[in-house]
Amino acid sequence: MTTPQERTVTPSDTRPARRTAETASTDGARYSEHVANLRHALEVAGDRLDPQVAAHARSVLAGADERLALGVDHTIVALAGGTGSGKSSTFNAISRLTFADVGVRRPTTARVTACAWSDDATPLLDWLEVDTERRISRGTELDGAEEESLAGLILLDLPDHDSIASAHREIVDRILPLVDLLIWVVDPQKYADEALHAGYLQSFVGAEASMIVVLNQIDTVAAAGRDALVADVSRLLREDGLVGVDVRAVSARTGEGIDELRETLREAVSRRSVAARRLADELDREGRRIAEEVPASVLEQVGPLVPGEVDRVAVAVGVQAVVDDVRASVRSGRTATRAPEFRSPQESAVRVIRSRWVSKVADGMKPAWAQSLDEAVPEQDAISAALLGALEAVPVDASPSARATSLRKAAWWVFGVAVVLAVAAILVVAGVVDVEAAFGAVAGAAAGAAVLVAVVLLIVGSRTRAAAADERAEKVKTAALDALRSTVETTLARPAQTVLDEHRTVRESALSVRDSGSAAAAGTGLAQR
Repeated sequence: MTTPQERTVTPSDTRPARRTAETASTDGARYSEHVANLRHALEVAGDRLDPQVAAHARSVLAGADERLALGVDHTIVALAGGTGSGKSSTFNAISRLTFADVGVRRPTTARVTACAWSDDATPLLDWLEVDTERRISRGTELDGAEEESLAGLILLDLPDHDSIASAHREIVDRILPLVDLLIWVVDPQKYADEALHAGYLQSFVGAEASMIVVLNQIDTVAAAGRDALVADVSRLLREDGLVGVDVRAVSARTGEGIDELRETLREAVSRRSVAARRLADELDREGRRIAEEVPASVLEQVGPLVPGEVDRVAVAVGVQAVVDDVRASVRSGRTATRAPEFRSPQESAVRVIRSRWVSKVADGMKPAWAQSLDEAVPEQDAISAALLGALEAVPVDASPSARATSLRKAAWWVFGVAVVLAVAAILVVAGVVDVEAAFGAVAGAAAGAAVLVAVVLLIVGSRTRAAAADERAEKVKTAALDALRSTVETTLARPAQTVLDEHRTVRESALSVRDSGSAAAAGTGLAQR
């Protein structure tokens, strides 16, 4: 055990790394954001979460609101002890103030007294039910860096634990769960008091790291016997099951050991408070529970599924049959009496398409989310009506190609000319017509050329009809698939994507409350005992 005489405090010890006011404010803002994210997750999820998980999360949020209102950035240190142990004098020595200095009468140990190194501790002190006249505030802007290093500290002087008034014990028990560091103040004559050990100390097994035992009035003990006295206090604590408790020897009257005790408080201020630690752990726990309701394995985007569904719907409404009819009609060059029409999809086919779609998108979802998806997607009747409505707007042109028709007419006209010339040539050769023989030869040659031109025109016309048929068919197919794709996106994809987006939002919001410092700062604390 290191005695006060052996400890030396260097200048660097007096300015440890600490939680500044700016950092504290950031911590509070971060937790407020975490609470908002968790609440957003609950709002988006609605009734799609397990009722027990949702109810517990709402309960935690209600408590979190209260804690944030009180502030989670304060470090609460409480002085506890029996009558005559010197708690109040130790309190004054640590705060370096006397109540007379601030114009308030000296308190009794029947009521809680507080000294706050904070400008925003009022809500917390109100909640702790510390009377206004029992509060002292350190003006850090006037006290300099030494007191500024304790910014955020709230030091409490609790009622005597050995008082015959039961209300005093109730006050102690109500405040202890919020305490970050508990300092038991004992004196050399009563440190072995059974009421202290059996009534209090033994119940704090497991919270040794958040507790200090201060042996006050050490100035009344001869120097030669101090180490033995401190060792005996440690022995009694070990017998209580408290291993590794820090035991200090101090004198509130002479100031011996007080600087070292203040240094310990500076270190406590630099750590996360019990309230902050507990809030971080609770938010993290609730976030994980909600995240389990929205697994990461669920599909995130339906876009890649849309082409396959368009193809299935196209089969159901007979797109290819209409395309083939248009191609055949245009290629024939004949005017159809009736334009090809898309058929009404069979109810069973649309039902299968819808059922397969919902099952595929909902794969991995919890039942409530899968039901939500099923309710979001329109029924098959609405899908069928939407498909037919979209296809009615698709232009289906099966009329002959004007260019191909013109070429065919020209070919037959030229062929007619060829026939006339051929007849004339025959008549000349047969001598029926009395003209020069050369005219017959010319007429015959011209007839042959005309036939050749007619054949060429017919071939070109046929190819033109084929190209026009393919072009018309492709236009109908493209327009039909575009219409079907738009309908699939409207009736299947968008409703499903909305549910998936909400699913992902709930998960991301729930996991965003995970606090990177919660595990490292978990430690032991009085609130965890």
